[in-house]
Amino acid sequence: MDSQVMVALALSLVGGFSTSLGALFVILNQAPNLKMLGILQGFAAGLMLSISFLDLAHNAMNSIGFLKGNLWFFAGVIFFALVANFIPEPTLPHSSEVKGRKKSGDEGGKDMMKKHRRQVFFSGIITAIGISLHNFPEGMAVFLGSMKGLRVGLNLALAIALHNIPEGVAVALPVYFATQSKWQAFKLATLSGFAEPLGVVIVAYLFPSSLSPEILEGLLGSVGGVMAFLTLHEMLPLAFDYAGQKQAVKAVFFGMAFMSASLYFLELSLPKEISL
Repeated sequence: MDSQVMVALALSLVGGFSTSLGALFVILNQAPNLKMLGILQGFAAGLMLSISFLDLAHNAMNSIGFLKGNLWFFAGVIFFALVANFIPEPTLPHSSEVKGRKKSGDEGGKDMMKKHRRQVFFSGIITAIGISLHNFPEGMAVFLGSMKGLRVGLNLALAIALHNIPEGVAVALPVYFATQSKWQAFKLATLSGFAEPLGVVIVAYLFPSSLSPEILEGLLGSVGGVMAFLTLHEMLPLAFDYAGQKQAVKAVFFGMAFMSASLYFLELSLPKEISL
């Protein structure tokens, strides 16, 4: 294996395994309640909206033009809408309904709680899929950055790791809540990070010379569309339901501010031609 590919692979593992750190944050604390679930889902939604619109889609339109950038973006929206359409999606009950049924102590309440846990688990699976799709082109970006030099690749990998930690939280939290299994939460969050080194392997071996910068920017724009659909379709409704509108909105903007700050520090450490 080429030494440059090995370096890129090692750097991508830094970012990929940082989702495990997010999972550890969840499983080392006490079992999360519904309000905590909603607030952290709101935080993750803000993070994903910020990187979708302010980074991925923005860079795609600047690099390949407004029309092409939008076409790639909405191709990602349509792709993930079709994925969500083919997966049977239950309707989430309101948290007040779940609490009321549970308080009554009857069998109907127990059945509702079981159904509720399955629905939250489904949300965690969908989140893991979206984050994996996001991490895949990040691996490509780490590979391209490491080709510029070790310093560039390392700075890029560390910045990606910074904003992958709350992504690990976004995956592990609903899975832990639904299954009460620390291992399942940790495993799924870790697996979602493996898409990043996979992106390095694919761009290095399957497309060594044919993957043009325009195609890469288009793919990143599509990932922005995937994440935007995922956030608006899955994460925001859950955050509003369990945390309440005011708390969820605050969490969304806090997540956006966190992501913007991480991207700002990333921009300071990289040449202008390399972007996330």
